[in-house]
Amino acid sequence: MNILILGSGGREHSLAWAALQNPKCDKLIVAPGNAGIAQIAECAALDILDGDSVATFASENAIDIVIVGPEAPLEAGVSDRLRDSGLAVFGPSMAAAQLETSKSFTKTICDAAGAPTAAWARFDNEAEALAHLDQTGAPIVIKADGLAAGKGVVVAMTLDEARAAVTDMFGGQFGEAGASVVIEEFMDGEEASFFVLVDGTTLLPMGTAQDHKRAFDGDEGPNTGGMGAYSPAPCMTPEITEAALERIVRPTMEEMARRGTPYSGVLFVGLMIVDGAPKLVEYNCRFGDPECQALMMRLGAQAFDLIQACADGRLHEASPNWADDHAISVVLATHGYPGDYEKGTEIRGLSGLPETAGEIVFHAGTTERDGKILATGGRVLNVTARGDTLEQARDRAYSMIDRIDWPEGFCRRDIGWRALG
Repeated sequence: MNILILGSGGREHSLAWAALQNPKCDKLIVAPGNAGIAQIAECAALDILDGDSVATFASENAIDIVIVGPEAPLEAGVSDRLRDSGLAVFGPSMAAAQLETSKSFTKTICDAAGAPTAAWARFDNEAEALAHLDQTGAPIVIKADGLAAGKGVVVAMTLDEARAAVTDMFGGQFGEAGASVVIEEFMDGEEASFFVLVDGTTLLPMGTAQDHKRAFDGDEGPNTGGMGAYSPAPCMTPEITEAALERIVRPTMEEMARRGTPYSGVLFVGLMIVDGAPKLVEYNCRFGDPECQALMMRLGAQAFDLIQACADGRLHEASPNWADDHAISVVLATHGYPGDYEKGTEIRGLSGLPETAGEIVFHAGTTERDGKILATGGRVLNVTARGDTLEQARDRAYSMIDRIDWPEGFCRRDIGWRALG
């Protein structure tokens, strides 16, 4: 099969790596890709937000299936355009992707479906939002209603923080994404990520993970797009997993279908476990990043079989075969992230690192120039390892990190702490 993956981050690198393990893969193209992806696949300079261009490219290259990695092409309707051209597509329609692209849409769906989630309110102007904060107090959660590249969420522990977040969002910090703001009840519990494949009819759980959103050790510092993750998540017991599927995911999917917008693709279910029961934090309409890297490391070649079954509407025939293992992915980011950071610094020491089924560095924000690997983003590398135990996987990952020469980068040294104590 000829496979096209859209995206340029660590998530897409891991998806490409997993697809290459599968004997069905004859040709693999990633658009636009990055320096790490270019070492294992053909990269194409393609505007992945232009559905017509992607459809034309897919036709010219005899592509059999398109895997949409990030959320922006979904919001732009690229998956719809590709399906209209007769392609198999892994990724929901633009209408169904509102579960990620609009926080208030998701809340409305959850209310209609009876899915447990935080109490909420949506505001289109700053004065009303600030008045609401004066009534609720803190801690409180402030979210840009639209897409903000994983950065549009502020968990405010004080009223001053909350008011500043509202003012910043309405002031244009996240552009159009912050034109309206959702203010949510603060939920105190343990956060987990649950991944479910959906083909419009069948729901197939695809694994669990835990992400580390704060920038620094001990869950300190600002929220980021994710500084590391591990899989599986110990807090996602069989009972909690089943409760999340039946009380949250299934009712949501049924409500989406009832409204004429059936869902097809992977559903990232962000959960808060409160007093032993799951409540929804958010939905994303693609694999989490860096959770995807840990999942792909554990699934390997079979990941593509599951993705293909989902795109073809054959999930009822599929089932993941999990080994009793663990994986961890640690993010190396540029100093200053998630704020302002320097671009173009050189990363040394990557060529001597292992690339095996148990240890690999997935690239995120990198480019290759004159034989050098340069950092071009905030989150730059995902050092990922697998082991019989989480401790073994962690030790392997940090051993690789210690061999990377990049003074301008930093990482958290405590990824996996919740499970490891």
